[in-house]
Amino acid sequence: MRTERNLTRLDRVFARLDREPERPAHIDVPKMSRHRVVLFSATLAFYLAIVWAVVTTSWLVRLDWQVMFFRPYQQWPEIHAFLDYYVVLGQRGPTAVMVSAWLGWRSWRQHTLRPLLTLGASLLLLNITVGAAKLGMGRLGPHYATVIGSNEMGLGGDIFPSGHTANAVVTWGILAYLASTPRARRWLSAVSAVTSLGVGLTTVYLGTHWLSDVLLGWAAGLLILLALPWFEPLIAKAETALFDLRDRWRAGHTAPASAVPVTPVVLKPRTTPADEAPAAPEPVASVRTPRAPIHLAPGPHTTRSERTPVTPVGSRRPPHADRVPRSGAPAARPMTGG
Repeated sequence: MRTERNLTRLDRVFARLDREPERPAHIDVPKMSRHRVVLFSATLAFYLAIVWAVVTTSWLVRLDWQVMFFRPYQQWPEIHAFLDYYVVLGQRGPTAVMVSAWLGWRSWRQHTLRPLLTLGASLLLLNITVGAAKLGMGRLGPHYATVIGSNEMGLGGDIFPSGHTANAVVTWGILAYLASTPRARRWLSAVSAVTSLGVGLTTVYLGTHWLSDVLLGWAAGLLILLALPWFEPLIAKAETALFDLRDRWRAGHTAPASAVPVTPVVLKPRTTPADEAPAAPEPVASVRTPRAPIHLAPGPHTTRSERTPVTPVGSRRPPHADRVPRSGAPAARPMTGG
């Protein structure tokens, strides 16, 4: 009885990848829909509200100071070692390497550069927007605060908004943005939201960021993800340009070494005068070397009529000199004197 092996989840994943050597046709590029525009506008309003609340030293700044004086790292010291490693999920270098490795493998399997180009565009937007906001507002962190109750703005700092939080939102959220199925997009959205939320709260626990820094970091990262469909035409043009450059490079390296063009020679039949008869073709000498004749018996081969019998007719015995044949008259014996 034949039994089939039960496929594991990993086997099904690799089987599906083997069936997709090229870019799947059902993957659609996200467009800037009305729902996305509404979310982008709401997130931008939240971003501006956080900035205004910090600049005016409102209740949010007082909450920042209360959390800082609470010192969560002293309240729960047993999780300090774990959170020191967990916060790495928000650092730009390690997370970019991990995510780019996965997206690079997807690009190779599906023969498209869109995953890598989308990641590069999102990180570029992150560096420009978040970096400009950090340097423009210049807020100091909790460890470097000078006046209790102040917003610490314009003092040369670079922690507002939180770069760890914004980077976690963008880096892990790009996986959900590039998901090929709605189910995968929902799961990856939940995973990226939980990861970025944990990274932001970890920075508050360690005392490296104010709570308002984390709130603004979440908003900054979400704005970049929501604005990516506006940059999809540029990403498509960049992909086309890179593929054209690759094709030109291949064509230049596969061209023949000599640049001199070879012109074909047209052969025309030779015409002979009407009064001249065409010359007879000369016999071609054979280049085969004559072989020696093969004989079935030693000596030259002769016809049967030329052969001389070596035995009497009807006898197959070999001849003997001292015997007299029975047929015929007896031979006369020589007379000897006595």
